[in-house]
Amino acid sequence: MKILTDLIGMPGVICAGEYSYRGDRFTYKGQMDDEQAKQASIMCRATTMSVYMQTDMLGAFCKDSGWAPNRGWVVKGPQFTVCVIANIFCFINEAQGSLNRILEHMQQELSDVTNELV
Repeated sequence: MKILTDLIGMPGVICAGEYSYRGDRFTYKGQMDDEQAKQASIMCRATTMSVYMQTDMLGAFCKDSGWAPNRGWVVKGPQFTVCVIANIFCFINEAQGSLNRILEHMQQELSDVTNELV
């Protein structure tokens, strides 16, 4: 997938991948082995499902609040950040790259992906 090649070429990106919403397959590029990438895809899928549920609930209680539909999520730690748009994940070392640039690229490249994938 082109976006994975684009992402892995950006400064700071450790690994980029795609997971299926069914949880039965994944692909990746970068500095992870197969088992790490499998665990990353499972974690990203589980978190995505949870975030979708939460934003659907917020959207139901707060009409036109801008919370729903969900487009993705970000978790930032002291050294590394994980960001997900649609079903594409990216692990970033922010000391070596820019989360803003990477997230902007993901949003542009995945802007036509529907939110009805989950």
